[in-house]
Amino acid sequence: MLGRRVIFGVLGLAVLGVLCLRPHWRLSVSPSTQRVFDTIAALDSGAVVMISFDHEAASLPEVGPLGEAIVNHCLRRGVAVIGLALFSEGTAVGYELLAHRATALGRREGIDWLYLGYRPQYTAAILGMGENIREVFATDYAGRPIDATPLGHRVHNYSDVALVVSIADGSMATYWVEYAGVRYHARIVAALSAVMVTSYIPYLEAGQLAGLVAGFRGAAEYEQLLEQPGAGSRGMAAQTVAHALVAVLVVIGNIEAWSLRRRRRTVAGNHG
Repeated sequence: MLGRRVIFGVLGLAVLGVLCLRPHWRLSVSPSTQRVFDTIAALDSGAVVMISFDHEAASLPEVGPLGEAIVNHCLRRGVAVIGLALFSEGTAVGYELLAHRATALGRREGIDWLYLGYRPQYTAAILGMGENIREVFATDYAGRPIDATPLGHRVHNYSDVALVVSIADGSMATYWVEYAGVRYHARIVAALSAVMVTSYIPYLEAGQLAGLVAGFRGAAEYEQLLEQPGAGSRGMAAQTVAHALVAVLVVIGNIEAWSLRRRRRTVAGNHG
């Protein structure tokens, strides 16, 4: 029978091979992912999207590709992005992602994008921004007064924001829906880890979410729509190969177990 080390070694080599080869497999795009893409694609150039990095560092391998795909889409369309974090661990992650992609696309800080940083007490922060963003974030992540930047000067509350995107690994998107969406009529999109999808289907069906995209699959679908394969596509390919290989190994293991039992019965019968 296959040893444990052999199985883990084969799995590791298979995943490593896929990550190195980077195959581009076409996927059927789910309606919810298409809805998020179409929502951002329909925004006017110069519109403002607020992206909140509401996740911990441990979930970055899954939600990171989602955030990168959405940030890429916004900046490529000429949509201004205001970033922030309501989880402390998402603060530096969000800034680095936004700054890196903006620099690569030639977008100017303070004009095309702005990062506000982190604020605790997320309920109070979400409600406060519905009245006046300056009451919650007097300065940006670099310590500059909000009004000192052209983008910050023209955004006062959710009425100046075309879309809010919560990139979350937990229930934070719920607070955006219930406070920014219900009370201030902000349009909300959720980019989630895969395990959270079922909790947000009712919000999507009720129209309280403008769109929902989740997990490696969602990131890979979004990258396909952008025609820009990235970490989501690679992760989805590696995950697919790993699952297929595990299924094959389970079948082989069952065949070997059945064969071993048969041989034992045969031996026992001969001795009897």
